[in-house]
Amino acid sequence: METIFKLKENGTNVRTEILAGLTTFMTMAYIIALNPNLLTNFEVGALWNGVFMATCLASALAMFCMAFLANKPFALAPGMGLNSFFAVVTTNIVALTGMTYLESFQSALVIILMEGIVFLILSILNIREKIVEAIPLGVRLGIAPAIGLMLMNIGLGSNVGVYSETGGPFYVMRDFFGALTPSVAQTAMGSGYTTMVLTVVTMFVGLFVIVILAKKGVKGAVLLGMLVASVLYWVGDFVVLGVNPFASLSTASFAPPFADMMETTFFKFNFQGFLSIGWFTAVTLIITFCMIDMFDTIGTLVGTASRAGMVDKDGNMPNMKEALISDAIGTVAGACTGTSTVTTFVESASGVEAGGRTGLTALTTGVLFLACIFIAPIAAIIPAAATSSALIYVGVLMLMGLKHVKFDDLDQMVPVSLMLISMPISSSIGHAIGIGLISYTVIKVFNGKAKEVSALTYVISALFLVKFFLIV
Repeated sequence: METIFKLKENGTNVRTEILAGLTTFMTMAYIIALNPNLLTNFEVGALWNGVFMATCLASALAMFCMAFLANKPFALAPGMGLNSFFAVVTTNIVALTGMTYLESFQSALVIILMEGIVFLILSILNIREKIVEAIPLGVRLGIAPAIGLMLMNIGLGSNVGVYSETGGPFYVMRDFFGALTPSVAQTAMGSGYTTMVLTVVTMFVGLFVIVILAKKGVKGAVLLGMLVASVLYWVGDFVVLGVNPFASLSTASFAPPFADMMETTFFKFNFQGFLSIGWFTAVTLIITFCMIDMFDTIGTLVGTASRAGMVDKDGNMPNMKEALISDAIGTVAGACTGTSTVTTFVESASGVEAGGRTGLTALTTGVLFLACIFIAPIAAIIPAAATSSALIYVGVLMLMGLKHVKFDDLDQMVPVSLMLISMPISSSIGHAIGIGLISYTVIKVFNGKAKEVSALTYVISALFLVKFFLIV
């Protein structure tokens, strides 16, 4: 292990790395079931099973690459936002061509394949690394805090949705605290109010346990806090709601659905269907996926590495090229097995905060994803409220990066401020970076400092303007 991952050099050990990998896995295990739900419109069947297998296999392969090529603790999986966009594209292909959903899905996989190949070439040629270096230092400093706010928004907002006879989903910050009074919230949520109260209590108990343990210097504080939160939620489910939280395990199948994947998604590229959508639409879609994925990945790598102290004085991360190649390989593998773009997950920050510093963390998470082809029902019983505890805590820690920003320098503060608000609202790291770059460029140009902006920054800013206003 020492020879492969250089643990002592990175100030870590096997136990810490494995705990960090487990922590990362627990915070992002939701993607294993959510990704096939989103890509198949919640229709359980052969395609759902195929996407489920693809999610586990492509994610694991990408993390193995991250572990052995880059020796970084970052986890990868089909990206949120990108998978929703993929589902919309698939539905649009159905409407445009009259093909079945499965045929349209297989056509859309061609887009992901091409995007992955483009990224692999750009990464090998160091072009993606040059793009990272072209991001101004001020904008880079704002990426980690902005990701922190997005994590807090996910934890307090979209990570947990409660349904009841009165509708839903109802969310913690918008509907529980946003209702201002318990009577208003209870009326709005009906029977879901009890579940919401359990969710809120679980979330904050887990958060406070993590904070208290972390203040005491306990290793694995995030993981222990999540476990405490999970047990609390399961007990509440059983005692208060009268629900058996483990009931799904009695009827769950632990047999990997290899046959369904081979039938529906494994190398099932529908090139004829892809060509039928028209070359302009096809090229536009490839560019759109490329831009979103590129800056989501860059933002996550730079932001998380900055928080962990894995960057040099200029804000550059060693082995960035290898990390980007791993991301590209994951996307190609995802297309071949049957899922949307695989990208570096922002939840990697939870493992980094737990002490993960090398590829052994990524390897651990990858092995757990691979094991999930057999034990997915067990991963599925981890309550979302418990993962929210970890996401909120890590989000708070990432906000500490603001101390490096020069608050009296508007050249830095305006782009950073815009990223801080746009990232949680748009739920897109890439779009927020685009807004930050555009604002940085405009401020510099109209203050007579155009020469301080690199040529590549101009190009990237222009591409984002095209993306925002011209690409539908």
